Amino acid sequence: MQRRDFLQVAAAAGAAPPQRKAKPASKKVLMKVGTQHSTSDEVLRVMAAFGVNHICSTEPSRKLDENWSAEGLTKLRERVESHGIKLEMVPLPMSSNYITRAENPNILLGKSPERDREIDEICQMIRNTARAGIPALKYNLTILGVVRSESTPGRGGARYSTFVYEQAKQDPPLTEAGPVSEEAAWERITYFLKRVIPVASEYKVKMACHQHDPGMPKDKGFRGVHRVLGSVEGMKRFIEIAPSPYHGLNFCQGTVSEMLQDPAREILDVIRYFGSRRKIFNVHFRNIKGRFLNFQETFPDDGDVNMIQAIRVYKEVGYDGMLMPDHVPRIQGDDGGRQAFAFAFGYIQALLQMVRDEG
Repeated sequence: MQRRDFLQVAAAAGAAPPQRKAKPASKKVLMKVGTQHSTSDEVLRVMAAFGVNHICSTEPSRKLDENWSAEGLTKLRERVESHGIKLEMVPLPMSSNYITRAENPNILLGKSPERDREIDEICQMIRNTARAGIPALKYNLTILGVVRSESTPGRGGARYSTFVYEQAKQDPPLTEAGPVSEEAAWERITYFLKRVIPVASEYKVKMACHQHDPGMPKDKGFRGVHRVLGSVEGMKRFIEIAPSPYHGLNFCQGTVSEMLQDPAREILDVIRYFGSRRKIFNVHFRNIKGRFLNFQETFPDDGDVNMIQAIRVYKEVGYDGMLMPDHVPRIQGDDGGRQAFAFAFGYIQALLQMVRDEG
């Protein structure tokens, strides 16, 4: 062997072995199963047995009273914690009720000075929530409430809540709010956010807003009301109105799916959009069959959206809040939907175990 060849072979033999590419670090699963059930001791014992250790309470009260004081909220938190459960969130008295049954109607009716008084009370509730050690509040900004047509049969004879735009009754043709244009709706929402989000930011309380359920045709609305939070474009505009890490969404996956023409294909990118921007503060983890203006609310495993893919995307974006059941089907003999909710809790727990084991 020539000296030159010998040196080349020796150099090759002594070279360090090629480095293998390191596997990307697996993402830790930060999300957890949650509930928005009653905070009675009876229900909390059941939730603890299910391993549902994070909750959003029911409304402490419909007005600013002792239940909404820092002391009242602290007592609520401590009682929940006595069951080994963390009180993650409390609902403001701004629910999904139809406007005449709403707790603070003038905010969305746009009436001053009445809305200013109502907003001042909401701001005080935010301060008291922070003083009680509760990290988040959820709320709605709706005039119509939740709109549905007649229920329809689902799996095993269960009844599925259903919406078909052409069949939904628009009687009377206007609500007590009268005609509400897109411009008017955005003015009222912006007026609220510009006064409330600075307080939430100062006191470090996350504000999670639910979407309009369901979305309505952009050019028609429903009963004279244009639902600006009933589209993905509206949701994007909403989160930009008052930039703050404490301004975000009670992301109802079912409601967002109802906005889409092809939920099975489109919902994952919507989760990515808002999740990657850290704007998802809570998730209503439910499924539908159908599409925009024509859908059924199903059991979580019986809809068009692949919930396994969905939970993997929440993990991908680092979502760290609750996944909770919502709007379960009605089963004959299942008073209050207890068995349907138990099924949904078990389903979510199983998916969480799956994504944890995937590393």
